[in-house]
Amino acid sequence: MQKKYLFIVLYILLVVQNAFSQQQGYQHFLPTHKAIHYMGRIDFSNPLRPAFWQPGVTIDCVFKGDSCGIILEDEIKWGSNHNYIEVVLDNKPVRLKLSKARDTIWVVGASKKSWHTLQVCKNTEANIGGLVFAGLLSKNLREAAPTFVTYIECIGNSITCGTGSDQSLVPCGKGNWYDQHNAYMSYGMLLGRKLNAQVHLSSVSGIGLMHSCCNLPLTMPTVFDKINMSENKISWNFASYQPSIVTICLGQNDGVQDSALFVSNYVRFIKNLRAKYPAANFICLSSPMADASLKAFMVKTIESVVKITKADGDNKVSSYFFKKQYHAGCDGHTSLEEHEEIAGELAGFIKEIL
Repeated sequence: MQKKYLFIVLYILLVVQNAFSQQQGYQHFLPTHKAIHYMGRIDFSNPLRPAFWQPGVTIDCVFKGDSCGIILEDEIKWGSNHNYIEVVLDNKPVRLKLSKARDTIWVVGASKKSWHTLQVCKNTEANIGGLVFAGLLSKNLREAAPTFVTYIECIGNSITCGTGSDQSLVPCGKGNWYDQHNAYMSYGMLLGRKLNAQVHLSSVSGIGLMHSCCNLPLTMPTVFDKINMSENKISWNFASYQPSIVTICLGQNDGVQDSALFVSNYVRFIKNLRAKYPAANFICLSSPMADASLKAFMVKTIESVVKITKADGDNKVSSYFFKKQYHAGCDGHTSLEEHEEIAGELAGFIKEIL
């Protein structure tokens, strides 16, 4: 823990906005500036106040000088929830919890380089509330668009969100249920960094294909076309992002169901996805958290789904079953170390497809 705090002191300073912004040479760069790049499902209906809810949404830039201020507004859902973010300065990540409705997070480079890379990633999921990005305070920004080799979308539940994985700030059983969320280190985002891919995390804790847990009244086929999936709000424009690979990791919250009914729902969802993504490769995954009984059910049903879709003429659907159960995190979720293992498994399989 001491090492973690030392790292934060070296790379991140949380101070009031005026501490730096009043210095000569700092400008307010609006969210519309061409040097600011985005990844994930974002509501740009107000381009000066882009809003986002999903985990893994990122904002990238290259700034000049020794510091840069990130202006964020936190929804503070339920009156107390504060989002976690990952701030990645010169490829060095630090996880932080927001504390105000509107704040400026200042990052300070430890090196004397003239230019620094900066990425901000939403670590908590839509259930914890949304964020609004109001711009950057910097001396200058440099255009440096990311160059991705491929494009991935990860559909799933709490595992895909990175729930219960990170105990570096709050241990399991302490704090709030979202204090261990870390989307930046989830298998999907790790997969993106391994394959140099843009990644969208289309995931909600507790959600299922035909049955969700924890009194959640929604299922993934219902909310998949939304920007804010947890509240089933704001339609998403699928033309704005066409992934090459779509992984589907559902079934943990469904549990063992009637096989024929589960297969028919899965096939229907695949057909709906195909209408949105005509050229993508779909990979149907078993649940990394599944025990022996659920895994056996998922292997049987997913094999049937792939067989049926191929018989219908869709040959870009495959399956992948994880080698073991990954459940060393909080409340039986996947730990940070296990997310790394999962990403390694999937990266090898996806390279074969690509």
